[in-house]
This record gives sequence, structure tokens and C-alpha cells, in this order.
Amino acid sequence: MSTHIGAKPGEIAETVLLPGDPLRAKWIAETFLDDAVQYSDVRNMFGYTGTYNGERVSVQGTGMGMPSCAIYVHELLEEYGAKTLVRIGSCGALTKEVDIHELIIAVSASTDSAINKSVFGDTSYAPTADFALTRHIADTADKMGLHYHAGAIVSGDAFYRPMEGHLDVLADHGALGVEMESAVLFRLAAKFKARAACILSVSDHLITGEDLSSEERQTGFTNMAKLALESVKT
Repeated sequence: MSTHIGAKPGEIAETVLLPGDPLRAKWIAETFLDDAVQYSDVRNMFGYTGTYNGERVSVQGTGMGMPSCAIYVHELLEEYGAKTLVRIGSCGALTKEVDIHELIIAVSASTDSAINKSVFGDTSYAPTADFALTRHIADTADKMGLHYHAGAIVSGDAFYRPMEGHLDVLADHGALGVEMESAVLFRLAAKFKARAACILSVSDHLITGEDLSSEERQTGFTNMAKLALESVKT
């Protein structure tokens, strides 16, 4: 067992889906996985392992924000030997070209957080998703007939924070959406020589003001979950 994940060696698959919400992890495991077994409920951050079309897959909640996500990702990589990590979460759209309920496949993640800067000092590190895995996710989405946007996102350090045009500038430079975890996921995967990708479902729109209820955020992201599971099949 690691400090924050109560799994024994071998109980976590090499492929792990990472929703922020632990109840979404529970929903994914119960809805899509065969023979799902809960391996951890430490701090109510649920983790499950089962199979999808014969492939062994785990689903681990990470909580909100990069400090929480970094704990679980680090332990999955260092303690449990995870090799492929796919974040599946919600985001806010930053451009009118992206509609609520649509999917974003992240290619890179800018951030206003110091969590990566503390590692690299004055160097501006560019957190990026694994190219081959991300391309495979996009190809799988095409085969499934799913509409998506692929490009840059922003990993914000705080949910409630006056941005004073900060996000507008990022949107002007191609950022499609804002969430709170992917920048540190991409960095840690690079450090541990693992693959990481991110699929987001747009739950609210920072331009139009549209948003989904908490229940819709938890269970309404079927296409995102199916895309992730279909993409990690060997």
C-alpha cells in the first residue's frame, strides 16, 4: 500500500483512467467494467480494477486541483508501476467554437500554477500529452463518430479566482478550455517515462454562461468514458 492508495501490489492495472471525482470513478467502474473490484477507499478517493472487453483497466479518483492529482499520479507511477494514464474530466470552454457537452482532446496544458515551476526554476516547461496515445485517442474518436476538438488547454490553480482577462489572452492564443489537473499529470508522466493523455467533456462555458448540474457532471459523460476505454484497448 502507498501512503494515499490502499491497494496491494498487483491490484492496479498498468492502464489507469483518472477522473477527478471519486464518485465518477465508481460510476465508470460499475457501468463499464466487468468484475470491477474496489482496491482503495482511503480518504474516500475510490479506486477500482476490472476488465473492459477483456482488457484489465483501473479507474482512480484524483480529487480537484494539481496538488491532489499529483499525489495519486506519483504513487500510481512510482509505487504501482502504472504505464498509461488517461485523465477523463470536465472543463470550461474558452471559445465559442467549443460547445457544452463537446469533447476536447488535450495536446498541451499551460498553467498559472507554481507546481511545475518549482521543479524547473526559470525554465518555462511545456507540459504535453503523449503524442502516440493522443493520436490514437483522436483516431478512435473518428472511428466512433464522435465530434471533438484537439488542442491546447489551461490547468488553473484555483477554481474561484478573478482572472481579469487572463483567460481571454490564453483563448486568443488557442486555448480551448480550462481545468485543474492536466499540467502536472503530463509532467509526472514524462518524469516516470509513462504515457499520459487527457480527454475532457465541456461542463460549462465561460463565454455563454451555460453549465451542467453536479449530477450531470458525475454521470453525463458517457462518450468521454467510452472513448477512453476504447482507446486503451491493445
